[in-house]
Amino acid sequence: MPTATYDGTPVPVDDEGFFTDPGRWTEPMAEQIAKEAGIDTLTDRHWTVIRFMRTQYAEKGTGPTVRVLGKTSGVSVKELYLLFPKGPAKTAAKIAGIPKPRGCI
Repeated sequence: MPTATYDGTPVPVDDEGFFTDPGRWTEPMAEQIAKEAGIDTLTDRHWTVIRFMRTQYAEKGTGPTVRVLGKTSGVSVKELYLLFPKGPAKTAAKIAGIPKPRGCI
């Protein structure tokens, strides 16, 4: 299984770079993952989405889709695309250290 190193810690990831063990994720890792995704600085709004993604994953076993994110996270779909331009659900899941949400390509 591939690994990636964030914040000096090797973590198991899948072939697309998504964490396979979300329990290994830490907030300092998120900053590095975001930079790799082209997001220089995580704002409070980014953190709202990231924490929401982690909570949803813990409760449901998968991250929410963009549609669900836009309806339930407190961040509109339009803003989600501004925060995570390369695909909100997929990019936010990767930064949040959870597996890729079902339905993401």
